[in-house]
Amino acid sequence: MRARTRIRTHPAGPVLLALAATGSVPATPLSPAFAAEPAATADLRADVDRDGRVDVTGDTDTAGEDSWTVGRGAVTLPNIDDDTKRCPVTGPGGRPLSDAKLAACNDASDTEVNGRTDAADLARVRSTPLPGLPADAKGSLKVTAGAKQTHVFLKRSGRWVLITPRTRLTAAEVRSGVEFGVEATDVIRNTAKWDGRTVIRLTVASAAGTTSDEVTLRVAPLLTHHHLQQTQQVMVTKAQGEQVFRRFVRNLEKEVRRAGITKPLVTFDKYGDIWAQDFVEPAYVGMTGPGGRRQVMRVMLRSAQPDREAGRELFEKIRGRDIGVVQVTDRAEQRDWSLNSMGNLETVPPYAHNGRSFPAGRIIMGERKDSGARPSQVMRTMLKSQGLQDPLLLDTSWLGVGHVDEFVQFLPADTPRGWRIGVAAPEAGLKLLRDARQAGHGRTKMFSVPRLGDRPAPRETIEQALASRHLVADNTMAARRIAANLEILKRETGVTDDEIVRVPALYTRDMEVSAGGRATPMPRLTRMGGDAALADAAGKHGQQKWLAEKSDASAAPATVTTSAYVPGAVNGVLLARDRYLAPKQWGPVVGGKDIFTQAVTAVYRRAGLKVSYIDDWYTYHLGMGEVHCGTNTLRDASGAWWQSTARR
Repeated sequence: MRARTRIRTHPAGPVLLALAATGSVPATPLSPAFAAEPAATADLRADVDRDGRVDVTGDTDTAGEDSWTVGRGAVTLPNIDDDTKRCPVTGPGGRPLSDAKLAACNDASDTEVNGRTDAADLARVRSTPLPGLPADAKGSLKVTAGAKQTHVFLKRSGRWVLITPRTRLTAAEVRSGVEFGVEATDVIRNTAKWDGRTVIRLTVASAAGTTSDEVTLRVAPLLTHHHLQQTQQVMVTKAQGEQVFRRFVRNLEKEVRRAGITKPLVTFDKYGDIWAQDFVEPAYVGMTGPGGRRQVMRVMLRSAQPDREAGRELFEKIRGRDIGVVQVTDRAEQRDWSLNSMGNLETVPPYAHNGRSFPAGRIIMGERKDSGARPSQVMRTMLKSQGLQDPLLLDTSWLGVGHVDEFVQFLPADTPRGWRIGVAAPEAGLKLLRDARQAGHGRTKMFSVPRLGDRPAPRETIEQALASRHLVADNTMAARRIAANLEILKRETGVTDDEIVRVPALYTRDMEVSAGGRATPMPRLTRMGGDAALADAAGKHGQQKWLAEKSDASAAPATVTTSAYVPGAVNGVLLARDRYLAPKQWGPVVGGKDIFTQAVTAVYRRAGLKVSYIDDWYTYHLGMGEVHCGTNTLRDASGAWWQSTARR
């Protein structure tokens, strides 16, 4: 018979629980119910070892049943998908629903087990049979922690019935053993309000006495994807009316198929927001379901930009069976709208370093240290509250848009660590131009992109670019800022210089910010072939929003911000472990070959990747983004997040 436990909350962390030592003298007197314990003792079991089976005959699920750690403890899912597509997406007369009403409906918002005959979204809990109970015995179940965030169902006569305070288990049910199903109604949003744990107590009472037992479960953490997880599907916006965007989508489809991805593109159609990377971050939750099968639910994490309508399509079109949506409300924090785009959220693959382990990887986000602006506090709190991917902030003050995907990426590698860091290398980009000029090609056009309709192609030569009073200074500054961020990543992960892939790049200033905070746009876009429509595209990426929030004029420039001059190669898409899709470089052509394409290809090949290119000049590049900004990926999440793949 198991030793009884007395549960208490431990202050050491948001996701770890502690037990009073079992078998020791209790700190407080036991209740009268335990003073005379009946021969039959209540025994509640959960899937503590996470093998998909609740062991009611052995002891594999007894140790740690009242606690929870990353490696052991029962897990339940936040049942926030919509298995039968029952949730409405419009109101009466087809009128739009509010964001709050769209988010309020999911499978856990009612009291039914929706859609699934196997009830795979429910974590199982069982009571051990008590055949010796007297005929007057009755049982009851109570959620003693996490009751507001938990539904418990009873398997009775082949149906799942919601447990309420009035539910009683019959003597026959308790004698034979009972099966329960547990769902959480939400993800953890703030551990100060709910730490994710649910404690369930079974009490059995009869004339012989009363006995009870408890088990603890915790909701599965909401996790973002990393690049060691295989790409399964690619997402993109189908912009209506623009032939250049239709061509991009067709070319993207071809590249996706070439990479061995058989599922069709997921397309956003309704709101015309071309930046599919920015209004959503695909994430996931998972547990081992009945029978040992992994039960994974995709969760579309909407950006903390309540005025960004495109996020509504996640509810209206994408949500369904095994796909949920989470949004946070943060209307009070709009200091820097662009920082809240999800292109400003990437994930370091799993690692362990200096006594810290991140078995599911670790989130990075950009902040503007120069101004003190950070991504939404509500979003950061929710991400940190999951307990596994503690966000690390890098400095993106020097970037106009301010997203980490503009200069850093993570690449699979056949190395002891299993991955490398890829970073933009402005010094390598300057060297390419200087070497070309030294070889007598200074009058070669800087860009080989053709004009598109009435949009003029850029005109400057290599010599003119190098003679610019800003280009060299801006890229020297960018190289210094990237190096400082690399030092943070090296310190936090243990990555060495030998594990860094330096990809040629060039940046150019897009605005000057005065000491008083006034932002002055630079003519970078029009000089490179932009027009009035381009300003609108930049606005969709957050640039106009950011500019509009600056004030207090001053003549003296305090800082400058930059964006990609040559299409940013690191701002591409990893389609497979060995296949990378980069934006077409359109660099100077010397001897019939694009010198930037040659250099970028060589770097990625040395890193073990096959590189293909897609033209995004007139679709994304001139709007201050690249192919990564305009797409998104759904990745394999079937692995057990609690089993560390971190190396070194």
